[in-house]
Amino acid sequence: MKIVILNRDGTINALGSDEYVASPDDWVALPGALEAIARLNRAGWHVVVASNQPGLGRGMFDVATLNAIHAKMHRQLAAVGGRIDAVFYCPHAPDEACTCRKPAPGLLEQICERYGVDCEDIVVAGNCLVHLQAGAAIGARLHLVCTGESAGIAPDQPLPPGWPEGTRVHADLAAFADHLLQKTGATPA
Repeated sequence: MKIVILNRDGTINALGSDEYVASPDDWVALPGALEAIARLNRAGWHVVVASNQPGLGRGMFDVATLNAIHAKMHRQLAAVGGRIDAVFYCPHAPDEACTCRKPAPGLLEQICERYGVDCEDIVVAGNCLVHLQAGAAIGARLHLVCTGESAGIAPDQPLPPGWPEGTRVHADLAAFADHLLQKTGATPA
């Protein structure tokens, strides 16, 4: 089974005005991101989201609101022929002790267990260090997209110190999808 685990905020959608998405109105897809996911789906890739959602733990929004945000994401993806198979999220605030808040690998381990795949067989792509650190902790193949909090990183330059070794760098989710599809012999169009 081919699985890509994406970070949500800053990878698929822009960040809200306060650097988080707290309502469906705050959720706005990044240009080309939904189409990139649809291309991956057409090539047989299962796309799963792993997202820290500290707003739940801080009481900024509730699970019903988070579900409404994800429903909007799913509707917009369906409109372009794409889908996200599942959304896994950590509901804890940063100061809570948990094993699911990235950079801890708990969410990614749950995904591998749910789908019955070896961790080193999955692809982890996202725009933030903690997402890739979680992927590195389980031995996944790592891809950085230079959007969201990584918008200042140039895809053709070496990564700054502290990023996991072996991380491949792409301008955005569309460039990542092109790379993955070319590497696996699928047509990137």
